[in-house]
Amino acid sequence: MQMTRNEIAEKLKDVFKMAVGSAYDEEKCTEDANLVTDLGLSSVGILYIVIAVEEFFGIQFDDVGFGDFRLVGDVLDYIEKKLAQ
Repeated sequence: MQMTRNEIAEKLKDVFKMAVGSAYDEEKCTEDANLVTDLGLSSVGILYIVIAVEEFFGIQFDDVGFGDFRLVGDVLDYIEKKLAQ
C-alpha cells in the first residue's frame, strides 16, 4: 500500500525528533524548513537522518549527493519518489 505524503511527513518528523533530540521543534518542521538553518542539523545529524530514513522507509539513497537536500520538502519529495518505484 502506498503511503500518502502526510503519512510520510509524520514518519519523517519522528526521524527528525530522534536526530535532533531535545532541540527538536515540531513547529519549525515544515516542508519549507531548511535542514541546517531552521532545524539546526549538522552534517552528522543529516547523515544520521539518511540512515534512519533508509531504515524507516526501506529505501536506499543511492542516486543523490550530500547537498541534494536543502529543505524538508526535498527529503519528502525524494522519499515519495522512491516509495513509488
